[in-house]
Amino acid sequence: MFPCLPLNEVKMNSPLIQLLVLAGIAVFLILRLRGVLGTREGFEKPAVTRPEPSARVGKPEFDVIEGGPDLDITDHVEEGSDSAKALADMKRADPSFNVSEFLGGARGAYEMILMAFENGDLDSIVPFISEDVYEAFASVVDERQRQGLTIDAKFIGISDMTLTDAAFDDASQEGEISVRFKSEMTSVVRDNAGDIIEGSETEIKRQKDTWTFARKMDAGDPNWRLVATGE
Repeated sequence: MFPCLPLNEVKMNSPLIQLLVLAGIAVFLILRLRGVLGTREGFEKPAVTRPEPSARVGKPEFDVIEGGPDLDITDHVEEGSDSAKALADMKRADPSFNVSEFLGGARGAYEMILMAFENGDLDSIVPFISEDVYEAFASVVDERQRQGLTIDAKFIGISDMTLTDAAFDDASQEGEISVRFKSEMTSVVRDNAGDIIEGSETEIKRQKDTWTFARKMDAGDPNWRLVATGE
């Protein structure tokens, strides 16, 4: 048999037992809430209420513009101009054509061709110039050699370049683009004895050139050729 507690002792302990039971339930609920909600420390941004999916269906959050201007063209020539239309025709004939990439190539070609001309090394640029340009360059180089003159030139850089004109021939599928360059270099002309007769090794020479490049847009050869030069 189990020992029996006196009746008055049971009555005294009943409130204490109830209190302990309620405390246990409270601790249990707190632990459950912490497990579900977690704890918050520091600054928190207020929750953003998002509409139900059904409320957002219908109108997009932004408008998609189709048929807008081609920034690769309008960044370099005026929208709607003859040059802009010609560049667009070139893109239709050759979808891989990119105006900005062309200008990057033209920058490198200008330095390469100009320095080859100054140094009299035309063989290295034959693939990049037309026959007419080659003959014009060669006549100058030959005259220098006849007089016993040599050029000592150093290219400093291009200070500015602008696409000035573009044309496209539907029949031949040939595109032409003219670019104006402003460049800086040093250049001296020496005679047979090596004496400087023109220019300066330290004085910077600034010059302007407008060069026209051409290629058949439907051809497999992606290289442009220099077809005309001018100021």
